[in-house]
Amino acid sequence: MKLAGIRRKKEYNMKLAGIRRKTEFSPNHVLNDFLIINRTAEELAKLGAEVVMYDEDIISIDVVKEPFIFSMVQGPKGVEKLKKIEEKSQLVINSAHAVYNCYRFNMTKLLTNSGIPFPKSFIVNTESYIDGEIDYFNGKKFWIKRGDAHAVHIEDVTLAYNKEEANGIIKEFNRRDIKQAVLQEHLIGDTVKFYAIREMNFFYWYHLNGEYHTPFDENKLKNYALQSAEVLGLYVFGGDAVISPKGDITIIDINDWPSFAPVREQACKLIAQLIYRKVKNYE
Repeated sequence: MKLAGIRRKKEYNMKLAGIRRKTEFSPNHVLNDFLIINRTAEELAKLGAEVVMYDEDIISIDVVKEPFIFSMVQGPKGVEKLKKIEEKSQLVINSAHAVYNCYRFNMTKLLTNSGIPFPKSFIVNTESYIDGEIDYFNGKKFWIKRGDAHAVHIEDVTLAYNKEEANGIIKEFNRRDIKQAVLQEHLIGDTVKFYAIREMNFFYWYHLNGEYHTPFDENKLKNYALQSAEVLGLYVFGGDAVISPKGDITIIDINDWPSFAPVREQACKLIAQLIYRKVKNYE
């Protein structure tokens, strides 16, 4: 079912579809995710575009007719549908391919192979995992993260203190039909969160938590973030990094189209400008 369009005038040259994220994949951010994509649609309408909004649940190749798409789709079923829609679309930001690259089992391989500072990580199959088969981290605590979509439940990203805890978490993932898990070293330092838009010179960061508040090279953080987005194919993105007590920077997560909650009003305008320019250049 097509939802109400956001319109500015009677005639348009540019037709776009906006796809909202399924609330299941917006834990603790349902309203913020809703606001950022709707405000982006409003800004596109101000630029003269015709925008029709859809929900991730209802999209299909028969429903979404617009040639240009901006999307917050993240769930596995939604990504598969978006892939099919892309076959007849001209431009999608962020593409299904880029979103799929952000699934942790893909992101871990892609960022590690690209030389971007990333934690020591291992991908395991939750069905064939053998209890305590390898002492991956020499007895130190480590993170266990679901290997596909980003966290939906609080248990999807869990700090394990021993093999027994790890075994239980991985078995629970398997019971929930999560096929792969990423085991990742725990890094000591300050955690910073960032938001960015490629090609728009927009980068914003803040301390998510921190004990040391160690000075670090902000330009290096920005460069690592942009390099990560380019490797993954993202334009609208965010992420997290850990700053070691020595000031070293390690990217620990990249997110496709986050909420931009602290900087939403600025971000939605710039995202709209990016999309508008990309479509105009495409045409």
